[in-house]
Amino acid sequence: TVIRAAILIQNWYRFTMARLEMRRRYSLSIFQSIEYADEQDQLQLSNFFTFMLDHCTHPDSVSHIFTGPSVSQVVDEGLYLTEFEKKIDVPDSYYGPRLSFPLTVEDANALLHAFRNEQLLHARYVLQLLSETRKVLKEMPNITHLSTSYSKEITVCGDLHGNLDDLLLIFYKNGLPSEQNRYVFNGDFVDRGKNSMEILIILFAFLLIYPNDLHLNRGNHEDYIMNLRWILREYVLQDHGKQILYLLRDVFSWLPLATIIDSKVLILHGGISDTTDLDFLNALERSKVRNHIHVGLILFSLKNLAILDILWSDPRSQNGCTPNKRRGGGCYFGPDVTAKLFERYNLKMLIRSHEFKPEGYEISHDGKVITIFSASNYYEEGSNRGAYIKLNPELIPRFVQYRVSKYTRRQNLRERVGTIESSALKSLREKIYAHRSELTTAFAQYDLNGTGKISVNDWAAAMESVLQLELPWRMLRSQLAQMNADGEVDFMSCFYDLKIGQPVKEVQPALVETLCRYRKDLEIIFNIIDKDHSGLISLEEFSQTWKLFTSHLGIDVYDESLDKLVLRIDYNKDGHIDFNEFLEAFHVVHRLEKKAH
Repeated sequence: TVIRAAILIQNWYRFTMARLEMRRRYSLSIFQSIEYADEQDQLQLSNFFTFMLDHCTHPDSVSHIFTGPSVSQVVDEGLYLTEFEKKIDVPDSYYGPRLSFPLTVEDANALLHAFRNEQLLHARYVLQLLSETRKVLKEMPNITHLSTSYSKEITVCGDLHGNLDDLLLIFYKNGLPSEQNRYVFNGDFVDRGKNSMEILIILFAFLLIYPNDLHLNRGNHEDYIMNLRWILREYVLQDHGKQILYLLRDVFSWLPLATIIDSKVLILHGGISDTTDLDFLNALERSKVRNHIHVGLILFSLKNLAILDILWSDPRSQNGCTPNKRRGGGCYFGPDVTAKLFERYNLKMLIRSHEFKPEGYEISHDGKVITIFSASNYYEEGSNRGAYIKLNPELIPRFVQYRVSKYTRRQNLRERVGTIESSALKSLREKIYAHRSELTTAFAQYDLNGTGKISVNDWAAAMESVLQLELPWRMLRSQLAQMNADGEVDFMSCFYDLKIGQPVKEVQPALVETLCRYRKDLEIIFNIIDKDHSGLISLEEFSQTWKLFTSHLGIDVYDESLDKLVLRIDYNKDGHIDFNEFLEAFHVVHRLEKKAH
């Protein structure tokens, strides 16, 4: 009896853990699929800017973001430090760090202390720091060569994505950068997290103090377009925001592309392709390609494709090299591609980042490729660990894992999975609502008798045909749609628990869904058009930009529907709209959550 009871308990435990693991995996798949879809949207946005420059009747409203004065015009390279001190006053009321150049370790410690306490660095010091960083980066090669003989170990960190707490924890566990404690940060320092600028300032400060001991590789998110959202949000409304924008764009473009340790370990952000040529990459003149990378897939020059491959590619277990369609850039490279590059350059290991990993790292291609990801809790609290690599002179990697936690009480596994699953499904439902019209049309093609019910297989096929997220739709069905006793899916139940925050009557449904789908992109575009940063744009500017946007994306929206909507949003009838309020009106509200609150 005791043995039978023990077996039953053991089986129950295994079943429970298996279900939790299944829920965790599909939740992470949802997050990652939506993330990659958003990256494609950002690349599409860069294409739209180019389209606007070519077709806008009055392109001045947009072109300044690309064709504004060069950094050398904004900042005289010979006089920048003294000019900033003369032209930009730091008021007595400012209690943040006051930097003096050349920087010292004390300055870096002051920055760390200030950012821990959520203080901001004054614009004068930001500009000075960026100017000095640009000067140092311009002297660096495309591929940096390091040797472990000068230190016992080298630490390699992956994506941080604006998560300052992870960087602070790494420094706490592993020590600050120094001549005896060398670091390589492998790109994607910024974007998505709330402290992108703070991370850049800290890394650039240590780069200036220890230019031979802290090394930065460029990631696909060290890109002007990819970062417009947070740059505009944090700095465009401040004094000297325009100078910061231009200077930061230039600094990104001068970041090195790769690092090689002891001629054996290649470190780069994304990956490789069957055409990767390290000699070609090393010989590139960054000054010739630096202003064109941000337009993503528009400029298909050999130079840009080579850089796109190393910034955007991902490893796969299958041999060969195929286009990376999920990301919209780079390729998938197999073990044979890795082996070929290793043989050509006598390499032993490839360390790359670029991909979320639940444990913070992953080993693939028979131990030849290591993915390192340093942003813990990337999608949601408890979603993953972060990690970094310690490389000793024998080039044997040692992995250090961690997870920053905001909870005083540690969550158990069931609680963590529940939090992750709830957040993932919320994001997915918003994606579904934003494609309501297309999904309804796709469902109707299977509902030949107009019953409102279709088979699970047909429902899953319709979902994938529209959303193209490569998700296990049959498994997710119970979370997204209702099924009757005959096993058929009530396909309109996908939308029952969702609605628009402030519905406007008599507005074309396609327009509402388009505004929901492209809210973030429209926010960037409107911020760019709003030259005086008042938060207001004219009805004419709004209409012209919107028509260009929908034309470029092939969206069929009636002019009169838009005009009617805009007039209703212009509450005081002064010919201008507050576009932040306008966009806020078009976010998805989860009815069940609203009831719970």
